[in-house]
Amino acid sequence: MRTMSHRRGLLGVLLAFQLAAVSGGAAEPILRPAMSFGQAASLGLIEGLTEFLPVSSTGHLFVAERLMRLSTNADEQSVCDSFGIAIQLGAILAVVGLYFGRLRSMAMGVVGRDAAGLRMLLRLLAAFAPAAAIGLAFKKPIERHLFGPWPIAIAWAVGGLAILLAGRVRRGRAMPDGDLENLRLRAAILIGLAQALALWPGVSRSLVTIAGGLIAGLRPRAAVEFSFLLGLVTLGAATAYEIVRHGADILRLFGWAAPLLGLAVAFISAWASMRWMVRYLQTRSFAIFGWYRLAAAAATIALLLSGRL
Repeated sequence: MRTMSHRRGLLGVLLAFQLAAVSGGAAEPILRPAMSFGQAASLGLIEGLTEFLPVSSTGHLFVAERLMRLSTNADEQSVCDSFGIAIQLGAILAVVGLYFGRLRSMAMGVVGRDAAGLRMLLRLLAAFAPAAAIGLAFKKPIERHLFGPWPIAIAWAVGGLAILLAGRVRRGRAMPDGDLENLRLRAAILIGLAQALALWPGVSRSLVTIAGGLIAGLRPRAAVEFSFLLGLVTLGAATAYEIVRHGADILRLFGWAAPLLGLAVAFISAWASMRWMVRYLQTRSFAIFGWYRLAAAAATIALLLSGRL
């Protein structure tokens, strides 16, 4: 019963902020770039809650930022998108806090004092490489053709159906067995190739990396942990890139207070979200995320057809 209440509570928060964003779409566009503390906190909460759940934080932030009307032209919209990426630092810090022991082991491995830690670090770098290479090579086509509400809605719907269908196929079968320490290099690269699919906003990096881990033979808990650690590397690189690229513009448009607030809220909500997900998946399936993705897709399509997005 407690797990059920936690599940309903998290979905309630997600749906509440989805509805808050929808209701915000009826407001008139602002006359100048600005961000209230409420908007900054909302974006931070959306980022933190959705970053490590298989529902796509990029898709949620994309839709929420446009419903909030935070920009007045394409250049300012680019900075707003960078703001969403920059507050990922809060989610990154949450991973650091929860997996400090694992990260310490990898750091010790670099200086030759922990062979297992070095092995894990090399696996993470191998998994990071495919998405990094593909993202850099096809950055402009991806932004031009896939960063839009219709592609995001389609990705949400397809991913949701895939989760539900996969759950039916797997029902009654034993889960793959395997510890994170036994992850092979080839399997890590497989997970990295799966992560490249998440360059399409709405697909969800967490979804495809966890699925890749399960296909590679990891236990569910190990697949989730590797997804979190891989997110630390991937999000860290993306956040550093956007801060270097648009950091000054973010401060010019929004000042210091709003980004710091968004980052802090993202940290707290990501911490809670990760702890909840690890516990939840010990006894439950991914089906709840499949239904949520279908609901998000339907809401986005409704907003598009009504002209509010």
